[in-house]
Amino acid sequence: MLPIHLISHSPEETRRAAARLAPALRPGTVLALHGDLGAGKTCFIQGLAEALGVTATVSSPTYTLIGEYQGRLPFYHADLYRLEEAEQAVRAGLDEYLHGNGVTAVEWAERAACLLPAHTIHVRLRAGEQPDERFIEISEGDPP
Repeated sequence: MLPIHLISHSPEETRRAAARLAPALRPGTVLALHGDLGAGKTCFIQGLAEALGVTATVSSPTYTLIGEYQGRLPFYHADLYRLEEAEQAVRAGLDEYLHGNGVTAVEWAERAACLLPAHTIHVRLRAGEQPDERFIEISEGDPP
């Protein structure tokens, strides 16, 4: 199944790309999202959450660090943008989610790379030349 290389031309296509992963996700799955501001990380996570049966609105948990949602599996969305070092993520309890019973999606994952399990799925999003164009690379193991 992995690696996957896609080109999205709209936010909806980005959400559908994420939804393709959902059937294969199991308890303990960790996804690390990489990309600049505005690259589509949160959009990707919203598509993933919806495909996992989450009915609540998923947005970046900027002030709470980790948002918790219920779908067919527990779904955790962490946004590490405001963190400067991995120790801050440990103090916030991220390691418990990374080794928990749900699916954990981590934006700005490189800020806590040393905490990520070896089997982490890495999703790199980058903007293309057109306003809504995104290049999406999905792989397992070391970051792309």
